[in-house]
Amino acid sequence: MSRNNLRLGLDPEPEKPRIAILCLDISNRSQTVQFFICSGAVFVFFILYGYMQELIFTIEGFHHYGWYLTLVQFGYYTVFGLIETRIRNITSRRIPIQTYFLLALLTLGTMGLSNASLGYLNYPTQVIFKCCKLIPVLIGSILIQGKRYGPLDFSAAVLMCVGLTLFTLADSRVQPNFNTKGITMISLALLCDAVIGNLQEKSMKNYSAPNAEVVLFSYSIGFFYLLIVMGLTGDFTEGLQFFATNPKMYGYALIFSLTGYLGIQIVLTLVRTCGAFAAVSVTTCRKAVTIIISFVFFSKPFTFQYLWSGLLVVLGIYLNLFSKKHPISVSDLEIMVEKCVRAIKLKLYSKRYASRHYMANV
Repeated sequence: MSRNNLRLGLDPEPEKPRIAILCLDISNRSQTVQFFICSGAVFVFFILYGYMQELIFTIEGFHHYGWYLTLVQFGYYTVFGLIETRIRNITSRRIPIQTYFLLALLTLGTMGLSNASLGYLNYPTQVIFKCCKLIPVLIGSILIQGKRYGPLDFSAAVLMCVGLTLFTLADSRVQPNFNTKGITMISLALLCDAVIGNLQEKSMKNYSAPNAEVVLFSYSIGFFYLLIVMGLTGDFTEGLQFFATNPKMYGYALIFSLTGYLGIQIVLTLVRTCGAFAAVSVTTCRKAVTIIISFVFFSKPFTFQYLWSGLLVVLGIYLNLFSKKHPISVSDLEIMVEKCVRAIKLKLYSKRYASRHYMANV
């Protein structure tokens, strides 16, 4: 703002919020450049995250230690959250501790069950299930927040259900070690995810809590929950012994946790700079690439039913995104159907009239 404007008593122009990725300030870049930088970072971190997750579960004898991996991951996330709150100078808690007790339990269910499911599931099947988070989120937001949805949202959910069912059926046919226990685990993880998403949204809006605070308290409390349970069941000692005989596991878990943590922060930056539509589009493409990489780097049987059932899920995702940008109610849909029916009838009538007129002239 010029000095003349300040002398006239005009309000100075509001400063643009600082946008940074890993300490790299991109505030002065165009939105297009910001989009490509954020998208590239999302692909790098989340593809590495997915690769490390599958790599860990291919290690011989590890399949039974998914919950211990979750404990280590929660420990790393607690440290990352603590560092971030110090950097951002966040000194006070805004959300009540009772809410965090519930959030921590749900976070533990989401990530713990998701990690443990890989001991019984094909990795691409787990990713496809995660793509269908809309289904439980839709149900949860109706029950918890009383939200209303249009016909396109329900159509998107139906498409996802059909695609998910067909993908799972294909997996059960080609995978010799297919286990319904994994399906149960990832389904419960999605249910926890649906509740936690709505509860987080409601809490963060009501108390204006920063992301770093939510991460720190959710994961630190969840860490102690899991530590107590695993200590009572004896799983902690078994996991500790396995990691002690394979010290590289802690390094793998560090890369796995760090890439996941940074990936989440960059997705939030992408949402803030380019909008939710762009963010979901990028993360959906990333999941597709992750599935391709999974088939390339980790040998597993393939069937084309994976391809077209996965495309049904992607279609459902984009139908849901379209409904957010162009919401349509049931009455709007009825009007559109009526217009289409009228247009078809008019076209048929015109053809019949033209045919009779032609025959009369002949």
